[in-house]
Amino acid sequence: MRFIFPSNYFNPKQVDEGYSEELDCLRDIGLETSVISLESLTSGTSKILPIPVAGTKLVYRGWMLTPDDYSLLVDNAKSVGSEMWISVDEYRSNHYLPNWYSLISDLTPETHFFAIDDDLESSLNGLGWDKFFIKDYVKSLKTSIGSIIDRSSDIITVIAEMQKFRGTIEGGICVRQVEDFIPETERRYFVINGRCFASSIDEEIPSIVHECAQRINRKFFAVDVIDRKDGCQRIVEIGDGQVSGLVGWTAAYFAMLWSD
Repeated sequence: MRFIFPSNYFNPKQVDEGYSEELDCLRDIGLETSVISLESLTSGTSKILPIPVAGTKLVYRGWMLTPDDYSLLVDNAKSVGSEMWISVDEYRSNHYLPNWYSLISDLTPETHFFAIDDDLESSLNGLGWDKFFIKDYVKSLKTSIGSIIDRSSDIITVIAEMQKFRGTIEGGICVRQVEDFIPETERRYFVINGRCFASSIDEEIPSIVHECAQRINRKFFAVDVIDRKDGCQRIVEIGDGQVSGLVGWTAAYFAMLWSD
């Protein structure tokens, strides 16, 4: 197994600085790594460097990619006789909220899905909620007006600002019910081949994470858990493990997950 990281924009043979520590930690325990220029994926000129041995399973660790761009990464791996460990379909299943929501709908806030050209204001009025959390299939708006609104008419502004700051709406619109969370309690866990991992060896893994691992039959994903003020634990996000940051983790401990 070999790990692929985004390359430095100015030097395609070196890793992007944001991932240098993680790459070094994987190398320190004897795992192989390569880099690839994400900027050149669409032009077809990207190369995996060093080139993997034919038949190698490749794990991407880097910035979020659209499923179309991830498909280009899959094709690039095939061109050198290797294979991405996570398929395009599995990446999309982990990455897009509608694809995992139905599997754990009782463990996460109620969510409704809309197309960008739907009558969104009327749809929100029909839900009868006091507040709404707005995001596309992947991300929420973290600047400007923010992602939580209490007036249905504000959704037009949120979407306009998402398009302004992100350039596009990915997939469609997700409207999530706002629950009474304790923000500082959010933690990230990883699931690899059904095994659950916390950010330290002595941290007890919540039962809700094990429940996700049982219901979501995929090789590598992240689970974000938060405490609600009534004492209940909830899932706030599922993400593809390849593009989930090491929030609350050290690069060295994350690398050790792969030592087996």
